[in-house]
Amino acid sequence: MVFEDRLTIDTPEGVPLELTLAGVGSRFTSALLDYLFQTIILVALVLVLRFGVGIDQGSSGVAAALWALGFFVVFWGYDVAFEVLNSGRTPGKALNGLRVVRESGAPVTFGTSAVRNVIRIIDILPGTYLVGMVSIVVTRRNQRVGDLAAGTLVIREPRRLPPEVLVSPSVQAQAWDTSAIGQEELDAVAAFLARRGDLAAGARIQIAAELAGRLRTKVGGAIASEGDETFLERLLATKRGRL
Repeated sequence: MVFEDRLTIDTPEGVPLELTLAGVGSRFTSALLDYLFQTIILVALVLVLRFGVGIDQGSSGVAAALWALGFFVVFWGYDVAFEVLNSGRTPGKALNGLRVVRESGAPVTFGTSAVRNVIRIIDILPGTYLVGMVSIVVTRRNQRVGDLAAGTLVIREPRRLPPEVLVSPSVQAQAWDTSAIGQEELDAVAAFLARRGDLAAGARIQIAAELAGRLRTKVGGAIASEGDETFLERLLATKRGRL
């Protein structure tokens, strides 16, 4: 592996996956956007509690507890929920084309996301995110303290070629159930289809067979006898048509 601004990972399918690491500037911009969205959510929560439910902030200990609980859920749960349920993308990261992944390139889990966001309390010190920004600058893989603890990376989303560039004109999207195919698996398929013309014939056949063998059982409606590369082309066209 070469660690600079780019990171190359050998996937189990045998297709090298090249990741572009996000820098401090794009990450800071994403964080500002997410803080804006969180502020909007908190303001909406205040309005609901005060005018919708009729609870005044200074009326009781119950009100204070609700304010504290709401702030904790929004501050901590916002990032965890979006990272786990939206393939590592909070709204701020999605707008900037960033995504959180594990160091292997696999999607983040609840555990890894929880760790990286709990440790945020260290990264945010002394209140200006100074610790986190310094860590991103000095580490080889642009990781803040939370990333180092959780084993995660923040990467730039690859620029995706339109399906027609990778897929034969005669291949059409199918009425398949592709919900079990994850983004990292789709990336591996796209990487293979983009580079297959540069591969030796034997390697091309072998990689296509391995990829198709792993993924065909996850696709509802796929035909087992269909050629491996044709299947991968149809899978890419079908999945991207629904993204």
